[in-house]
Amino acid sequence: MKLTTLPVALCLGAFASASLSAAPVAPRVMVVATFEIGKDSGDKPGEFQFWVEREKLAGTLPIAGVDHPLRFNDQGVYGAVSGTTVRSAADILTLGLDPSLDLTKTYWLINGIAGVDPADASVGAAAWARHVVDGDIAYEIDSRETPAEWPYGIVPIGGRTPNQIPGNAEWAPKPMSWTLNPSFVQWAFEFTRDTVIPDSDSARKHRALYTDTPEALKPARVLLGDSLGSCRYWHGTVMTRWANDWTRLHTAGKGNFVMTNMEDQGICLALTRLARLGKVDFNRVLFLRTGSNFCTPHPGQKASQSMTEEYSGMLPALEAAHAVGSRVVREISGNWTRYENQIPSR
Repeated sequence: MKLTTLPVALCLGAFASASLSAAPVAPRVMVVATFEIGKDSGDKPGEFQFWVEREKLAGTLPIAGVDHPLRFNDQGVYGAVSGTTVRSAADILTLGLDPSLDLTKTYWLINGIAGVDPADASVGAAAWARHVVDGDIAYEIDSRETPAEWPYGIVPIGGRTPNQIPGNAEWAPKPMSWTLNPSFVQWAFEFTRDTVIPDSDSARKHRALYTDTPEALKPARVLLGDSLGSCRYWHGTVMTRWANDWTRLHTAGKGNFVMTNMEDQGICLALTRLARLGKVDFNRVLFLRTGSNFCTPHPGQKASQSMTEEYSGMLPALEAAHAVGSRVVREISGNWTRYENQIPSR
């Protein structure tokens, strides 16, 4: 027995040494989608499928503790599926802490579908966020018990009325918003603003119903617009008013709510924690959200009906995410000698 166990031990030791000495993988760009439907390719697409198929992410790299393996190509482009809601933070944090990856110079593109404010844009529109806002942490009372003078029953932690930032709530979680690298965001917007976004008959018919919001009637476009993440799938005119107020409140009046989703607040928290640890560079992070549906009903429709109807802009939103986002991804990955040590800016 001793003669047979010695070589095994030596082999295991040699394997461990080789593993420890192997250089970590250093992605040039990490594309993060939040969900996929079925397989990564060849069936009904979710947020990840067009990236896998069109960027030829043929390689796979499992990461311990991360639900979905990374996909990658030979240009240094990697793709991850974070999972939905604020729980996405767990996968991103686990990914960033894995010793097999060197993400210190990696650019991040977080992209996915969203509910779009019809006051700002139409379904299929693609918005580069300058700010990401946390819509989860708040006091809340039922609308039936809300004082008549309040616009809604959501109040900042430590406050006494809506839209009041308390000065003494030291225990309240912070931050409530994150500002992305302004010059990098502006560069991404300028670089992609002329992108033609595919349309569909269902999207055209749906946006034609929004007769009271001129921006909703227009074809989809690329714009600058901020992201509000909340685990609650909220909907309606009153809640959209809250989202606009909440975004302005937590960005000191600088932000404009355009896209609602359920993940960006968690992903931002994870990436800023990783940045503190020196694992990632938060200045290299972009958030791109594309409108699959409106977050308010059209005239004559109830919010409860609008909330649960099929997304008229699902396919245009998926197309837009890749059409717009891939231009940035290919520019950076294809010109790595230029961008490895110099972040694009305007």
